[in-house]
Amino acid sequence: MTITIPTVLTLFRIALLPVMAVVFYLPFRGANIAAALVFIAAAVTDWADGWIARRFDMGSAFGAFLDPVADKLMVAVTLFLLVQNNPTPLLAITSAVIVGREISISALREWMAEIGQRATVRVAMIGKIKTTMQMIAIVVLLYQHDLEELRLYRVGESLLVIAAILTIWSGMLYVRAAWPILRRHN
Repeated sequence: MTITIPTVLTLFRIALLPVMAVVFYLPFRGANIAAALVFIAAAVTDWADGWIARRFDMGSAFGAFLDPVADKLMVAVTLFLLVQNNPTPLLAITSAVIVGREISISALREWMAEIGQRATVRVAMIGKIKTTMQMIAIVVLLYQHDLEELRLYRVGESLLVIAAILTIWSGMLYVRAAWPILRRHN
């Protein structure tokens, strides 16, 4: 197996997981900014690995497997950190919806691939919009500073609620696309 540049970037994103957790809990002023920067670095590698893989035809089966795993791990771990830090019902419910959908749709995609129907549940534009909204919301929540007139944490919570709504919507679209096949294999 050849390790490509996109795969190295994906592995780097996974390596950022413990860095994120450590930085998040470091007791120094600005740790939240550092945590937000780590998450931004992960988001940039997510974009870069996909762009490089497509642009230079460096896609691989291992990379196709590892990339969504890295994405879901980074989001789930960061949401867990945020909920632990601020255990409000709103943050817990929206995080549970996002993580639950990721697990469910991953399982659906795996099963569909197993029966040769992977293309039925390929990534749609709504999923990309959801991911972008989710990434912005998480960065804002990690930053968690209130700026004079703007309650930034509340903005982050609102964006995460929008991301959770988009998560439900996109999840329903995936299930709807797979439903005829699910019914046939019942």
